[in-house]
Amino acid sequence: MTTPTVLIIDDEPDIRDLLDITLARMGIATLTAADVASAKALLKEHGPALCLTDMNLPDGNGIELVQWIQTHRPNTPVAVITAYGSMDTAIEALKAGAFDFVSKPVELGRLRELVNSALRLDDTPADMPQAADEPGLLLGQSEEIKRLRTQTRKLARSQAPVFISGESGSGKELVARMIHLQGPRREGPFIAVNCGAIPSELMESEFFGHKKGSFTGATDNKDGLFRSANGGTLFLDEVADLPLAMQVKLLRAIQEKAVRPVGEAKEFPVDIRVLSATHKNLPQLVQEGSFRQDLFYRINVIELAVPPLRSRPDDIAILANHILERMAREYECEPARLTPSALARLQAYSFPGNVRELENILERAFTLCDTDVIDVTDLQLGNSAATTSNHEDASSGNSGSPTDQQPCPVVSGDTDLETYLERIERQTIEQALEATRWNKTAAAKKLGISFRALRYRLKKLGME
Repeated sequence: MTTPTVLIIDDEPDIRDLLDITLARMGIATLTAADVASAKALLKEHGPALCLTDMNLPDGNGIELVQWIQTHRPNTPVAVITAYGSMDTAIEALKAGAFDFVSKPVELGRLRELVNSALRLDDTPADMPQAADEPGLLLGQSEEIKRLRTQTRKLARSQAPVFISGESGSGKELVARMIHLQGPRREGPFIAVNCGAIPSELMESEFFGHKKGSFTGATDNKDGLFRSANGGTLFLDEVADLPLAMQVKLLRAIQEKAVRPVGEAKEFPVDIRVLSATHKNLPQLVQEGSFRQDLFYRINVIELAVPPLRSRPDDIAILANHILERMAREYECEPARLTPSALARLQAYSFPGNVRELENILERAFTLCDTDVIDVTDLQLGNSAATTSNHEDASSGNSGSPTDQQPCPVVSGDTDLETYLERIERQTIEQALEATRWNKTAAAKKLGISFRALRYRLKKLGME
């Protein structure tokens, strides 16, 4: 195995010696330079695996060197050493293309983490395959999706915070997951959290953890999301829903790379990359005062926009086939296919719910159509005549169905509607199966649904 080489660029001999000794103990060879000109010469001659550069140099600055490396040695990651508290400078370096930054005085533990992450970039496959269980939101041949895939691969090589913008259902979490999987943190955890789904009174404990006995109900120590994501990526979905009080604490945790659990007297360091997303207009929320400007600038170092599905209709055929094949594997049956007219109808549809809505439409059509061919009427996209006809058929036919034999019982008291309906559905299916001696084909006919629809419901209800 070849020994990696790191180029250290700093005009202070003491700093160069400290970094040299630290890296040598890690089994890493080093080259040193005291100015930008010497650094460029060494970069051209040796091609190191990583550059560590100070911001202030006799003949230039670190930002200019980062930009030069991006142009002339784009595959060489570069980390900048910033003065303590110079967060604006660090963000400027990240925007210029720096892999990461470390502040003076240099903490050797933090430095070792940074170097190890950068060196793992060489082991990252150039093009990660789609995971078999993903809904395939990055599939497609449109220019928009090709550009998104390219940007995702590029951003995976950085540690800069990325803000992912896009409409609901467009695939923001999958983009975040692909950034994680294609980067040096892919072996670490990927923790996704919906910020709008956590009650405000539990938010600090959920994010930062708590110490046993710190409040009523804290029966055990809890790590929290930040420490659970240590060594990996924390994805903050719907970050705009965070209350202002939590935004302050989140900003400190991101800047200090440390968290203090509720009830603890000390802070714990964390090594995470933060990705965030929302479907809301975050700059507008900043202007209105409901989202902190300093936090916005901290998480929005690089913005990545996910295109809506309606802007890439030519990708719908690829996406639809992928979704239908995945559903066929899940329900262990032959995949369905779309008729040309059904595909044309989908391509003309506006998809306010984006790819998530496409999945829902296809799942409904897949389970309810009687054959392996999905036609326009099976899509049920605003066809009121077809919907009315279906309701009339359901009310006039299927006299053998168990639901026609007896009325539903009246609900009394507080009832969870989803649980109640699931119980009725389960009982009805069991009655049909018992009546047909567990012949699924006959039971489906008795229930007035397709065999595939019955298979879907059995799997959904865990009755297989």
